[in-house]
Amino acid sequence: MRIGILTGGGDVPGLNPSIKSVVNRVAHEGHEVVGIRRGWGGLLNANPADPESMAENFVDLTPVSVRTVDRSGGTFLHTSRTNPAKVRRSEYPEFLGDPPEGDGPFDVTDHVLRVLEAKRIDVLIPIGGDDTLSYGLRMHEEGVPVIAIPKTMDNDVHGTDYCIGFSTAVSRGVEFIHNLRTSTGSHERIAIVELFGRYSGETSLITAYLAGVDRALISEVPFDIDRLAELVMRDKTENPSHYAMVTISEGATIRGGEMALSGETDAYGHRKLGGIGQITGELLKERTGQGIINQTVGYLMRSGRPDSLDLMVAMNYAVMAADLAIEGASGRMVSLRGGTYTHVPISVTGEGVKRVDVTELYDAVNYRPKLRHVTGKPMFLY
Repeated sequence: MRIGILTGGGDVPGLNPSIKSVVNRVAHEGHEVVGIRRGWGGLLNANPADPESMAENFVDLTPVSVRTVDRSGGTFLHTSRTNPAKVRRSEYPEFLGDPPEGDGPFDVTDHVLRVLEAKRIDVLIPIGGDDTLSYGLRMHEEGVPVIAIPKTMDNDVHGTDYCIGFSTAVSRGVEFIHNLRTSTGSHERIAIVELFGRYSGETSLITAYLAGVDRALISEVPFDIDRLAELVMRDKTENPSHYAMVTISEGATIRGGEMALSGETDAYGHRKLGGIGQITGELLKERTGQGIINQTVGYLMRSGRPDSLDLMVAMNYAVMAADLAIEGASGRMVSLRGGTYTHVPISVTGEGVKRVDVTELYDAVNYRPKLRHVTGKPMFLY
């Protein structure tokens, strides 16, 4: 059996250990692993008639070749936000000839299937979030055996309580916030810390909860800027060190406004997010007259090595996925549910959305975490 593995979307800590664990498990059972470079882009841009192209987009993985990859973060296979079902004219591979008429996007899934056949790949293990796994579902529907591994620092893949990358992202957020307290307090300012989170505010909420931040703005609840100004001034006044701290999801919106977006849409229909922290800070300065520190944590949340929880989940997910592949399963996604490792149909990723339970976990009037109860909640809440 030859198993293909790829990583798509944003990188997170834990990807390399996950890849290594798949390779070791599969090799122990006498099978082979092929690494696909740059996510689905490796399958899009590979030309079976060109050995150099195939060498550029694939790499044979062995226990020896992956021996040390888990010592660093990110993904040594690289990643992309490619969707072979929606390829722009400018990204259409030249070796496929002229693209069809029209502006696109174009579906080149037939080419992807030919590439998989040429590489004799029997099973695909994609590691990614909703977008990456949505094309994994397409592969399953085309008859390709697929075992998916969920990863995203937003922890918002439907069908699992936990995604690789979330714990490390929150841990980094808490650390950076505590470090930032020194400058914020020294200058008696208001700090606005922008964290990743497009549609789900769980990263902002849990980071604020664990770091004891004054206010947390999340993607699910548009906020009133005047109300926020009133609250943070109260926080600053009541703090003996005369400062206040606010976390904000990059996907948060001011009431009546829209997400802070820039650039063109990617292959999954998303534009680049970022800037709501700066906008909010400027508006707060206008209303309060206070000094503002705007800090975007951004890519630092997804950089470096995984913490112990992400390391454990990444490795266990990989072992489960490898075992399912070897057993002949298909169309499954490994997951954690109720604190137990399990697996679910990959189709569940498109059957709903995973968002913060505002009623149970958030005070939408005072913009802060508020746990009504913890009993019965998953370890990381939501």
